Amino acid sequence: MIDFRSDTVTRPTAAMREAMASAPVGDDVYGEDPTVNALQQEAAAMLGFDAALFAPSGTQTNLIALMAQCERGDEAIVGQQWHTYRFEGGGLAVLGSIQPQVVENRPDGTLALDDIAAAIKPDDPHFARTRLIALENTTGGKVLPLAWLGEVAELARSRQLRLHLDGARLFNAAVRDASTHYPESSGNGVAGPEVGRRPDRPAIARAARRICEHFDTVSVCLSKGLGAPVGSLVLGSRKTIGRAMRIRKLLGGGMRQAGILAAAGLHALENHLERLGDDHDNARRLALGLREIASRPGHLCGQLQVSPPETNIVFVQVGREIAPAFQQALGDNGIQVTGNHYLGGHRQRWVTHLDIDRNDVDRALTLIAGWSASGAAG
Repeated sequence: MIDFRSDTVTRPTAAMREAMASAPVGDDVYGEDPTVNALQQEAAAMLGFDAALFAPSGTQTNLIALMAQCERGDEAIVGQQWHTYRFEGGGLAVLGSIQPQVVENRPDGTLALDDIAAAIKPDDPHFARTRLIALENTTGGKVLPLAWLGEVAELARSRQLRLHLDGARLFNAAVRDASTHYPESSGNGVAGPEVGRRPDRPAIARAARRICEHFDTVSVCLSKGLGAPVGSLVLGSRKTIGRAMRIRKLLGGGMRQAGILAAAGLHALENHLERLGDDHDNARRLALGLREIASRPGHLCGQLQVSPPETNIVFVQVGREIAPAFQQALGDNGIQVTGNHYLGGHRQRWVTHLDIDRNDVDRALTLIAGWSASGAAG
């Protein structure tokens, strides 16, 4: 089985399991777990925040951050396609009593500054009070431009609004940005088709911090590309994280000897940042291979529209007539992808990750090419 559904399917490495097994632990609700404390301190220092808080999931850390900065009846400006609005069960409104003000995403994942400005409500009792802008980076695998982040931050400050970042895949964005903005990196020299040398850990950390400097709070997942089995962090000022601790308790996120889990996250931050570039390389290899297959005679000839990936996510639009057969063929050949009907066709999401290597990509492409070629004479 080759599982491209998500980078959430990764399993702990042997070294990560060893770190978990040997982690010193205490009661984290009392603030006494040394491994949790070490993880929080490491992340805060790396990303330029006063403090951090470990919680079970990214859905929870996003909600904690929003609730820590908004009151009941306040409003948060969010993107139509972003997780805080679309994919987190409506928790923003249901549990946070925060009204989402939705703005349509542009093709590159950003929001138009004029649309954000137009969504900010005047100080009038008829309206919910706009309190915060929530962004997401990466978004659908796309990296939000640093210059645009700065423009949104300037707008937010000029209107006395706070900024939150859903940085579930923050380090994927940082790897991409580091490849572009830190060519002096002493990486291993592996080149991608669009970037220079592979960035090393210090360069990735600098790039991540550069992204985070615009935000009051940031949520970071440890259980996606970083490969930990569970857990996310919310980062912010000491005052905000103090409020966040109370909200985590309210939401049932307090854990006891959580150092066993935090050790996995600490190991990931120390050992798995540079290898994210492998995922990006594999995504590009996958996208190029699928495009090449679609150019040959066969079932898939002219049937695949493959978006060029910026990080580790490849979107593939499959022609409506061939989509059911292709999806069935993938399953029959042990290839798992996420797919949904979209705009009259079939849109698939392929995600590369820690448990997908170059050989897996090549094996998947060989299986797909063989199935496609079986229809060349038909």
